[in-house]
Amino acid sequence: METKYIFVTGGVVSSLGKGIISSSLACILKARGYRVTIQKFDPYINIDPGTLNPYEHGECYVTVDGHEADLDLGHYERFTNVQTTRANNVTTGRIYQSVIDKERRGDYLGKTVQIIPHITDEIKRNVKLLGNTGQYDFIITEIGGTVGDIESLPFLEAVRQLRWELGQNSLCLHLTYVPYLAAAKELKTKPTQHSVKSLQEVGIQPDVLVLRTEKDIPVNMRRKIAQFCNVAPEAVIQSKDRPTIYEVPVRMHDQHLDEIVLRKMGVEPVGEPNMGPWMQFLHKIEHATEEVNIALVGKYVELQDAYKSINESLFQAATYNDRRLNLCSIHSEKVTPENVDELLRDMDGVIIAPGFGQRGIEGKFTALRWCREHDVPTFGICLGMQCMVIEFARNVLGLPEANSTEMNPTTPDNVIDLMEEQKSISNLGGTMRLGAYDCRLRPESRAAKAYGKLDIKERHRHRFEFNNDYRERFEAAGLQCVGENPATHLVEVVEMPSKRWWIGTQYHPEYSSTVLNPHPLFLDFIKATIAYHDERCGSK
Repeated sequence: METKYIFVTGGVVSSLGKGIISSSLACILKARGYRVTIQKFDPYINIDPGTLNPYEHGECYVTVDGHEADLDLGHYERFTNVQTTRANNVTTGRIYQSVIDKERRGDYLGKTVQIIPHITDEIKRNVKLLGNTGQYDFIITEIGGTVGDIESLPFLEAVRQLRWELGQNSLCLHLTYVPYLAAAKELKTKPTQHSVKSLQEVGIQPDVLVLRTEKDIPVNMRRKIAQFCNVAPEAVIQSKDRPTIYEVPVRMHDQHLDEIVLRKMGVEPVGEPNMGPWMQFLHKIEHATEEVNIALVGKYVELQDAYKSINESLFQAATYNDRRLNLCSIHSEKVTPENVDELLRDMDGVIIAPGFGQRGIEGKFTALRWCREHDVPTFGICLGMQCMVIEFARNVLGLPEANSTEMNPTTPDNVIDLMEEQKSISNLGGTMRLGAYDCRLRPESRAAKAYGKLDIKERHRHRFEFNNDYRERFEAAGLQCVGENPATHLVEVVEMPSKRWWIGTQYHPEYSSTVLNPHPLFLDFIKATIAYHDERCGSK
């Protein structure tokens, strides 16, 4: 069948969950046997989120082809089990850069370059890029921002044009918010009406409305919204807050969202989606009673989305191990030798978070020393792995000034350093190792046993590497380099076999953990933390 395009827009307020709704719809369509992917168009002028502070934008997600992307792509992959690429995330910056490059080359033959048609044509070209591959039946396109934002106007104009060009092969789903006023004890529909009116003013009539709400919206109120917004009553669907985001696909299917979308696009639904594995996951969530207590030590823990993929990977792994995740966020700047015992002694396992820069680094070293000396299951990711190496060098190898040249360029023991070929590159992105790289694991290592194989491929986002000049000294003292890139021999995984579970990865395993394929390292880590918990509680 011809590729069909679903556009998801949002109104009233930001952060309503367009990414979750897009992912949920994709999940159901995929369960029906369709080939589906999702793309995010962001209205900010940055080329990508790679240089954005987590305080600005939350987690920066990395695709297999090395593109730094919006965190919603993590939701897309977790819900659909379909890998994304650079083509799945486009910003205003990328669009304008492409148009300006074409203008400089003379591609426009001297014409005046304008928003319409040049910018909108470039947006449309990018929207249809994945569809032109012939690999997908449905392309879901999420438009970032909120209707009414000046930044989003070129994207909405491009959507308006595509709606006319594609006809029944396109559809617009609009997500809005229905607030509940506690003082009046009423749900209010007016914000939704205004939001749809703003969308209509730019020439787009939504086909489906999804209403975010904290309370059930009565049928007569949904009928009123349908009447005011020119939408069929059955196509007004509520998305009530759920205990877990992974319930949303099921709740959307309960209200026939998938069938409504298919029929509006000229496809007659046949049978029911195969949601069996998804329902088993939800069953495990519902019936897990015992908790596993995990500390996440990082410098952005106060931000809900800064470590989103790690949080979700831990949640998935705990669920598959029949445990409820109790995640305790600990700010690394606040960890000291005086309080570390109090902060960590009740934890079953500790994650040392990734990141960049000096801030909070000493707290990570303090936490790591305590975990190593008390043999607590510990998982270091990216900078977390590098901190494992530095702490070990200082307190086991007897190199008190050991450091990364990122933190101290003049350290006498640069156990973490830039590769020689990177040192002359000044562009921030130029020194980054981004995307999926091969790794070969040492037979009989804990990591190899967790993966169940020796050759793996994982995603990276870092500049600094383990310094192989120190490798023999580390291994002789008990920190084994059990994973390396087969082409460059760069160290990818370190572990201490003498400990219960002590593994650091230079790569980011959290990027490839999904609901239906939880990451083996996270599964094994949680298994070790449960064993440690049972051992401690059994001895009391």
